[in-house]
Amino acid sequence: MATILTHPAVPLTVSVVLGRGIIPSRLLEFGVLCAILPDVDVAMFKLGVPYESIFGHRGFTHSILFALLIAMAFRYGSKIGRERPWTTFLFLLFATISHGLLDALTNGGLGVGFFAPFSGQRYFFPAQWIEVSPIGAGFFSARGMAVLRSELLAVWLPCVFVALLGIALRVNAKNVRGKSVNDSEK
Repeated sequence: MATILTHPAVPLTVSVVLGRGIIPSRLLEFGVLCAILPDVDVAMFKLGVPYESIFGHRGFTHSILFALLIAMAFRYGSKIGRERPWTTFLFLLFATISHGLLDALTNGGLGVGFFAPFSGQRYFFPAQWIEVSPIGAGFFSARGMAVLRSELLAVWLPCVFVALLGIALRVNAKNVRGKSVNDSEK
């Protein structure tokens, strides 16, 4: 799995690209939560649920159906969902799905159950750029540092690039709109 430190990179990047006018701070907080939430399934280890089970790690909670259910729950069950229903739903859906997408880029585990519970098939992407993170105390080791380096290169640097590009495009669009208004006044 990618680490709990990296899963928030996707909703953070989307919020920077779209801006606070579209993704307010409170919605971003929920997006970060949704990006981390699928790893609640690590608790299943303690309950004796096997890793390869549909309800094991990277199973149902990493699925598209789970992401839909979470996005709908926040959309219909929270105050934030009433203000901007479609923005809330789509942002939280994407934030939750992004978790499995990042995990499918790792080089370990059994893959991601995108279609659970309808299929037990697990998937990886052909490119597996992210070192799989050790679960538990192993994270605080040389292996954990290797994982963070791979996440920096494979996730954080591209996200920073996309965020900066998004900011530049928004600023440019604002300047173009401002110039066209000012030009018509002359």
